[in-house]
Amino acid sequence: MAIDEKQLIALLTNFKDEIIQSVDHRLGISQEDFQHKLDLVVEGQQMLAEKMDRVEDNLKGEIRKVDHRVTAMSADLVEHRQDTEAHRKGWRVSEE
Repeated sequence: MAIDEKQLIALLTNFKDEIIQSVDHRLGISQEDFQHKLDLVVEGQQMLAEKMDRVEDNLKGEIRKVDHRVTAMSADLVEHRQDTEAHRKGWRVSEE
């Protein structure tokens, strides 16, 4: 059974089309897999950014508390200093 030129061209063309479809299919799968992994990375980055924002807000709140305490201690020290200076005749604070 001999294959003539037209049949050979048809077989080769069909084979070429199957190869192209197979490569396209595999590339499509790879592209979808890559996109899925990229989406996971983006989602992870968004979660990290949100967590950093929460940590920043918490730190700002803690810093405000510390600032308030320092301010209160400063006021107490000023008041104490004024009280000690007002009573110098009765007793003295020695800085020795």
